[in-house]
Amino acid sequence: MKIASFRHDRITRYGVVTTDGIITVSDDFRNRYPSLRDVLDDDALDKLAQDTQDRDTDVPLDEAQLLPPITNPRRIFCVGINYPKKYPLDNPAPLPEHIVLFAKLDGTLVGHGERLEIPKGEASDTFDYEGEIGLVIGKAGRHIDGKDALDYIAGYTIINDGSVRGWQKHSIHAGKNFAKSGGCGPWMVTADEINDLTAMRLSTRLNGETVQDTTVAEMIFSIPEVIAYISHTIDLRPGDLIATGSPEGAGGSRQPPRFLREGDVLEMEVSSVGVLRNPVG
Repeated sequence: MKIASFRHDRITRYGVVTTDGIITVSDDFRNRYPSLRDVLDDDALDKLAQDTQDRDTDVPLDEAQLLPPITNPRRIFCVGINYPKKYPLDNPAPLPEHIVLFAKLDGTLVGHGERLEIPKGEASDTFDYEGEIGLVIGKAGRHIDGKDALDYIAGYTIINDGSVRGWQKHSIHAGKNFAKSGGCGPWMVTADEINDLTAMRLSTRLNGETVQDTTVAEMIFSIPEVIAYISHTIDLRPGDLIATGSPEGAGGSRQPPRFLREGDVLEMEVSSVGVLRNPVG
């Protein structure tokens, strides 16, 4: 299933995406589960499928304002330097011995189609993009064994880990947490739809030009390793998001650097998931 959260007629809703549009969950179902995170909390994706089965599309996709699929994530964990690349400029970064983690705050990610906010002042000079495959955690766990880690994924989405490189030199937290600097979406694709995880391809296009292109197989630390590592530090919970890292090709690593400007359009595509598109400014 593709499950989207969206706003329509001034009401926040969610439902299953089809070729014709969105099948919104019933009022009874939404009263029981007000958000997709509530569905995950109750391990109720099968119930969501049953609720929308054999019903007609009721919201055309072009009439829905898509939101990040998990509108209220508990935590947003991010992995740094998980592909071989230059970081952030000039020289190849040494391969990390351990997984590098940081976090993003609520309010940093917008939905598909929404404009990214250019920071004010000097921060706007180094506003950058990073396309990433996003994991949506579907059940709670602590000290998860790598061989069991994929069982904890409810689905996959796309995340733009928007970054302000100048402020990243102040601290990772500062550079990664500007309001509306990144995106998430366009929806969540449930894990059962992904047949070969390592073959998933991520590509980023800036104004139509491909600037990032990779597959999961190129990751330094695999998705099971990432889940196991995070769960060793803290319990993972339904509705947590994990951004799994961004490959070579972000603006700060290009020669010359190419940071985001007013009027740019970012498109991030993950095979078997879809395309996250955000204009800038």
